[in-house]
Amino acid sequence: MEHYSIDRHVDSDTRFSRGMWELKNGVGINWALEGLKSQTKCAANDEIYSVAATRRINSRGDTLNCPTISTNISSPREGIIGIESYHHVSTYKKSKVPSFTKFEDKDFKAKVVSEDTEDFQTLHSGDEFRAVVSAKPYTIEFKGRDEKSLTKLGYKSIGSVRDSRFDKPGATADKATNYMTAQLHVSVGEKLFGLGERFGPFVKNGQRVETWNEDGGTSSEWTYKSIPFYLSNRGYGVFVDSSSNVVFELQSERTTRVNITVQGEGIRFYIIHGPDPKTVLSRYTELTGKPALPPAWTFGLWLTTSFTTNYDIDTVSSFIQGMKDRDIPLTTFHFDCFWMKGFQWCDFEFDPEYFPDAKKSIADLKSKFDVKVCVWINSYIAQESKLFAEADEKGYLIRYVPEINDGAAYQTDLWQAGMGIVDFTNPDACKWYQEKLERLIDLGVDSFKTDFGERIPCKDVRYHNGADPVGMHNYYTLLYNKVVFEVLERKLGKNQACLFARSATVGGQQYPVHWGGDCESSFEAMAESLRGGLSLCLSGFGFWSHDIGGFEGDPDPAVYKRWCAFGLLSSHSRLHGSDSYRVPWNFDDEASVVLRKFTKLKISLMPYLYKFAIDAHKTGVPVMRAPLLEYPNDPNAVVADTQYFLGDSLLVAPVFTGDDGNVSYYVPKGDWYGFLDGQVRNSPSGEWFEEVHDYKSLPLLVKPNSIIVTAGPFSNHKSPVYEWNKEFMLNIYDISDVGTMTQIPDPNKNGEFACTVFATKISEHEIEIKIDGNFNKPYYVKLLDSSDKDLGVVNGQAKCSGRDELGNCIVEVVGDHVIIKSLFN
Repeated sequence: MEHYSIDRHVDSDTRFSRGMWELKNGVGINWALEGLKSQTKCAANDEIYSVAATRRINSRGDTLNCPTISTNISSPREGIIGIESYHHVSTYKKSKVPSFTKFEDKDFKAKVVSEDTEDFQTLHSGDEFRAVVSAKPYTIEFKGRDEKSLTKLGYKSIGSVRDSRFDKPGATADKATNYMTAQLHVSVGEKLFGLGERFGPFVKNGQRVETWNEDGGTSSEWTYKSIPFYLSNRGYGVFVDSSSNVVFELQSERTTRVNITVQGEGIRFYIIHGPDPKTVLSRYTELTGKPALPPAWTFGLWLTTSFTTNYDIDTVSSFIQGMKDRDIPLTTFHFDCFWMKGFQWCDFEFDPEYFPDAKKSIADLKSKFDVKVCVWINSYIAQESKLFAEADEKGYLIRYVPEINDGAAYQTDLWQAGMGIVDFTNPDACKWYQEKLERLIDLGVDSFKTDFGERIPCKDVRYHNGADPVGMHNYYTLLYNKVVFEVLERKLGKNQACLFARSATVGGQQYPVHWGGDCESSFEAMAESLRGGLSLCLSGFGFWSHDIGGFEGDPDPAVYKRWCAFGLLSSHSRLHGSDSYRVPWNFDDEASVVLRKFTKLKISLMPYLYKFAIDAHKTGVPVMRAPLLEYPNDPNAVVADTQYFLGDSLLVAPVFTGDDGNVSYYVPKGDWYGFLDGQVRNSPSGEWFEEVHDYKSLPLLVKPNSIIVTAGPFSNHKSPVYEWNKEFMLNIYDISDVGTMTQIPDPNKNGEFACTVFATKISEHEIEIKIDGNFNKPYYVKLLDSSDKDLGVVNGQAKCSGRDELGNCIVEVVGDHVIIKSLFN
């Protein structure tokens, strides 16, 4: 008997209504209709406790047989208001559904104000955000800056649901299917985003979304990374604090509401104020955890063995040598599943037939090619693994409930014959699993691809800590990746750990990097992967990758080459496939040229790119950004889903066509300079552009008033790790009289900046540059704007040191405070 998937027919049929007026047969909802009391709950005067009747109370008799809904309104951090509503408190509090860790600000105190009338109270979370609780009818409205109404729980918006459509004859009340639902208002023109890595339409309005992780590829509504958090373009976000299956009806049941439903007697969620989307993400990740900072080497190119291909250490060496021969810098080599012997995954042992001396082989690869090494793992232990008996005997595996198979270890033949699943709620199992990984790290392994984590049983099983199996289905991946990340961090040091993880839930952003999973090899899959990545990055994740060229099937050379450009302009870049290799020379001669160009481009951009990696780590704002993050008030930018920003200044528009090279993309207002072609796109009010690009190009535009820090113009780095503050070039674009600034990271102090660069236009013909901090002189400046590509005079003296391939003059500068005069402005 296969105990795998949740009974989705029962748990996910949460459309309870028939139109606006009627409920489906067998469904009853007790709505919070009229406030009975609203009071401060604690001595600190920083929380509201309210009780609402589910009918109108006109006489004492109306208080009989009348269920109530209780609600706690609090603020764990400034700008965040929590709502916790429940029906039967004892059942709700005794629930064993795992709760996500929240990082509350213990020093922050909200303020509750009781108005002159008893009908309402207001909870203030800082100066710009508040919740107004009204009694008749019972509503909670959330207001932002300048009294702007962000959203509200209006009339009939919080309710306890009893669904008897699936009750068996004679079922008792404790076996009924009970839900709590909350329905948040959606305003005219409001757009909703996020909810994890969703590969369908980028704008979530009109969709029905379930937060239930599945191993389903990238071409359906299923996802590996379900996050019960959505972002609104009205300047707020909503986070539902449940690891169970949360169902969102985003204007798909009621056209003016987002209906949120969870099974059980209570619901807890948070409204997070911005007012801008970056602030919403920052506050969300303050509450649920900031992304760790991946080491700089992880931003280079990764190459893998692919999945089911045949390989040994000689094959691997030939691939790396082939990249070297073609002058394609390679940073990391990944060994996929078959580094272990078939039917024995995971035993964490290199297959001796192909890798007779793994430690020597890894050492040789590192010394000869200067690469990092990653290996595939998951949390499943096959019956033929030499570890299975030990794990079973010591209780390290998820087990059946006692009534099933006498409480034996849960086993399945799905993936590996007779495999069990490590129970990460057992501290001894965590330690045991980490010991296996420590041995691999001692062999020279630098990173782990933590595959799977979605096929987690939720029926008839039990966990060591007694957690609810349905809630553990999604929560499992958080524990799995946390265990692996922690052992890497312990062995290699802080800011030196990196995973390549497929599954995730809330909090998973703390353990990067995540990749998009098993996509097909087509332009359509390339586009859906981008939509998934942008949605994930709007859900609190700072870093994201995908399989360049696609995973399933053999990509056409056109797909491979276009995907290379897109992949190397992502935060993390990996060549990986299923049953065929992804080395470029297997496609055509030009593929190596394309891959070399964009790999070197990314390496040259590392001072810029790692700056935004640090920002993602500190603020929660992702490296890869949907245009709405940079232009939240531009209606075209808000919905754009075939382009993105890399950092805050580089606009990337991947090309989703082959030889014809046609691409359509949107450029916000301003004069934008083409980083690759030197052409200016004049966009006086926000314009769409239609262009043609060969395989060695794509639209890569620089936002006006920007500084892009790159490697020095005469360098030829083979690795993303170099002295970013010792030899660099300031590419300065269309600077305004307001000016701009950026920072250059210190490569020797992960997470810190070496210096800060300021640039300001001080007259029609002059730019002032100041640099504060630790940096080497000379450095280089390339001044580019919409009227002039040439450079001229530094402090009265011409110092053109050379020209780039577009003819731009590059000036050598020795001062930390200089004025540069353009020759032709």
